[in-house]
Amino acid sequence: MLADNVCKIREKVERACASTGRQDEVRILAAVKTVPPEKIIGLRECGIDLIGENRVQELVEKYPALKGKFEMHFIGALQTNKVSKVLDKVTLIHSLDRASLADEIDRHARAAGKRAGVLIEINAGGELSKSGVSPDGFMGFAEYALSKQNLSVRGVMSVLPIGAPEGMYENVRELYEKLRSVCPQADILSMGMSGDFETAVKHGSNLIRIGSALFGKRIYEVEKNV
Repeated sequence: MLADNVCKIREKVERACASTGRQDEVRILAAVKTVPPEKIIGLRECGIDLIGENRVQELVEKYPALKGKFEMHFIGALQTNKVSKVLDKVTLIHSLDRASLADEIDRHARAAGKRAGVLIEINAGGELSKSGVSPDGFMGFAEYALSKQNLSVRGVMSVLPIGAPEGMYENVRELYEKLRSVCPQADILSMGMSGDFETAVKHGSNLIRIGSALFGKRIYEVEKNV
């Protein structure tokens, strides 16, 4: 079942790329919230080597079983007091959205003698229920993040509203291009989840975050601030 789902997703990505003449790679990140390690490991046989965790506690618990088997990203909202638990386990944090978090990641990365990879999260739809920098405030915040010596700003991430018009995807892409004009090393535009990744790919996304289309619908516990 997992292998079939991966094939279906890849086929849809290929069609979306072909529809716009894209020939670059689109990476699939498996969003593994609530998925046990033994099931996650099966992704390797399907050619998926990138996973993302939403919750700090799950990341910490699963890390020993998954270390060295996957590239791991942190894709959920991150509290400043949890940065130290995440930084040594992931290659990229997707949810940089405020100065205090930039400061804390920079501080811990400096202490560890490394540069921490981050994506700036954009709240494209201005949704109160979502975190992220507003489109209008994006470049100002990007300049602040770029001033931090121990942050490596790799690009942008956005979770768009359900049913968002295609113009909203294009707006995020345009902000990504503006970032690239001042930060040439930025190479990741992450938009698209199970319900909208084809649209996102048509508008330039090169990193999609897929959960239910891989694993089926999952029943989540009430979110805990961990």
